[in-house]
Amino acid sequence: MDESTNSRMVAALHDFQRLRWRADIEHLLARLRGQSDDLLPFEEVRQRVRASVAGERQLREIPLDAIVGSVGRYHDFNRNFLPRRDDDWQRWSRVMAAVESWHGWPPIEVYQIGDAYFVIDGNHRVSVARQMGMDHIQAYVIPLQSRVPIDPSMTLEEVIIAGEYAGFLEATRLDTLRPGCDLRVTVAGQYEKLRQQIEHLQQRLTTADTASSFVEAACIWYDQVYRPIADLIQERGLLRDFPQRTTTDLYLWLCDHRDELSKRLSWEISLTQAIDDLAEAPGRAEQLLERMIPDNLEPATPAGVWRCHRRLDPAFWLFREVLVPVSSQPDQWQVLDQLLQWAEREPIRLLGLHVVRSARQRDSAAARSVVQTFIDRCATAGVRGECAIEVGAIGRAIRERARLVDLIAVQVNHPPGSSPLARLASGLRTILRCSVRPVLAVPQTVTQVERLLLAYDGSRKAEEALYLATYLAARWHLALNVVTVLEGNASAEQVRLRAFRYLEQYQIAAGYIIERGEPASAIIHAAAQTRADLLVMGGYGHRDPLSDLVIGSTTEALLRARQLPILVV
Repeated sequence: MDESTNSRMVAALHDFQRLRWRADIEHLLARLRGQSDDLLPFEEVRQRVRASVAGERQLREIPLDAIVGSVGRYHDFNRNFLPRRDDDWQRWSRVMAAVESWHGWPPIEVYQIGDAYFVIDGNHRVSVARQMGMDHIQAYVIPLQSRVPIDPSMTLEEVIIAGEYAGFLEATRLDTLRPGCDLRVTVAGQYEKLRQQIEHLQQRLTTADTASSFVEAACIWYDQVYRPIADLIQERGLLRDFPQRTTTDLYLWLCDHRDELSKRLSWEISLTQAIDDLAEAPGRAEQLLERMIPDNLEPATPAGVWRCHRRLDPAFWLFREVLVPVSSQPDQWQVLDQLLQWAEREPIRLLGLHVVRSARQRDSAAARSVVQTFIDRCATAGVRGECAIEVGAIGRAIRERARLVDLIAVQVNHPPGSSPLARLASGLRTILRCSVRPVLAVPQTVTQVERLLLAYDGSRKAEEALYLATYLAARWHLALNVVTVLEGNASAEQVRLRAFRYLEQYQIAAGYIIERGEPASAIIHAAAQTRADLLVMGGYGHRDPLSDLVIGSTTEALLRARQLPILVV
């Protein structure tokens, strides 16, 4: 060995020792972060992602930082191709010395899966090239194809997930039958849950005469189960709160959330309801504040919250799930009778709620009798019905479940009193003021709804009532009258025109009544004039709740009159 060769070997040995020290430091830092700095083992990756050879070997330059694994020497180097074995110094130093002597080296040989490369031959050349600051290296590339993409940034856990995805796509063929579908997840083991959903659907689709294949069930599952929920997740912007997760991650979490809600509430909860619960559930700080503020002093629900994801559409039913509190008292069932009439016009599902004070009452024969009576009366009318029993306060129980329904229906046996203390103690007032959904308040008299009266004064809450009255008039073919009660010098014509122009968009003709004076008395007079069967009106304004408590409201005065059902938005 001549002197120049000897000096190159000595310098290369020093480089090797420095890189070995760096490799140990990187390994320690990776362990402290709970990460891995290992190269990816090619054969395990290939099997995981079901990759197969897809073409002839090609000679080309490849980026060094895209080489992430090795066929046989993945234990000898770390992810940055720093040497890990002390006894490897001679071979590494010879490769480095050969480069510095301008002898160069032949191209390396690699497998390619996606954008990632795995060394077949040339691990030391890659290590030396990276040490020298090179960006690319010549390589003979053998391409492999896989159903899922592999990129150089992936960890072994991510490759395992990608492999599970490849197996799922191989079984369902959704990547070819539904081009563009994206069902990626970030947690291992999730595709088995999707398989189970498809298998359950396959069992339901299979009859004595017709057998459904797993692939057919997968397509139906994707089109009718997964895709609508994924669209809602995107539409509601739910992924903003989960920036490191995917739509499929959130879909599976919603499935678990739905199952937990169904178990806790004793109702069958849909994925759409689970989304509503997630999107509208208050945060921790709001929950703490809610416990500190008495229910009847909380601000009223802002206008428009209840219908931010609903639309006026001839093919769209506005009321799907309706919450109905029931009790063991014989005179408490008029509200159910009213809704069973509504079910003749709208395909609603009635969700009964029987609230008791103790666990002992919950397990009693009387409570079970209430549940069975509710179910039997729904079944007799041909209406879908479920009923749950809950221990606690009726107002709280209703409000906690309100996000999961489209309408709350309550019976007006005890309307809010006329004094501030009576209002403060009123559970019905709490429900009306703070509900995130419209509330149907039913007095003892049950009516067949044919004529509708809208109380409209141009306020934001009145605009919500106008929206709902428009839906009912159009969908149920009801006669509609609009009453406007003005105080002071307000312009009656301007308010009337706003309602007229809105109704005109949906080709709804209405009668218009202008009243002046005390609002509740004027609305009752208009209801009698028009022989109205249902009053639709906006609820409490978003003003100081203490003022409402002292002064009272038109809504409360109408409830005390108990003349006809009132739909409060």
